[in-house]
Amino acid sequence: MRLHTPNLKPKATFRILGIDPGYEKIGVAVIEKNHQGREVLLFSDCITTKKDLEHHKRLSQLGKEIEKVIKVYKPSILSIEKLFFNENQKTAMKVSEARGTLLYVASCADMEIREFTPLQIKTAITGYGRADKKQMMAMLPKLISIAQKVREDDEYDAIAAALTASATFSV
Repeated sequence: MRLHTPNLKPKATFRILGIDPGYEKIGVAVIEKNHQGREVLLFSDCITTKKDLEHHKRLSQLGKEIEKVIKVYKPSILSIEKLFFNENQKTAMKVSEARGTLLYVASCADMEIREFTPLQIKTAITGYGRADKKQMMAMLPKLISIAQKVREDDEYDAIAAALTASATFSV
């Protein structure tokens, strides 16, 4: 008996935009997950705004910069860190507004949005939800090739957010 083997095409790759939110500086990373389930870092950087700009202009600048990243890399998923603040409510409000701007831009681009707490991201990357920055930064190069020099903690946080979303998908 000869069985017919269907012509199974590998599932398509997809791209994830990871963001560590802020208003003065945000970490941004784009990873691609291929049909074999491997992630590749395509881009990471920090977007900064000038302190002397009015807050609404800083939000506009962040939105425009993320629109550029979306236009170039065409991610289908946004992975963004949920906010957790115990202290400065003034800063929390400004970061919340920036986060809202970023969610709006992603929504306008018809991106699926995934939100993760810092605890969830740390658990996904290190296996320990109370991991510190050094532990996170040590683990990331073991999970994904980081060919370029990552300059800021916020970039590492954005890469970690993207990888966390990637771990929730199977291809």
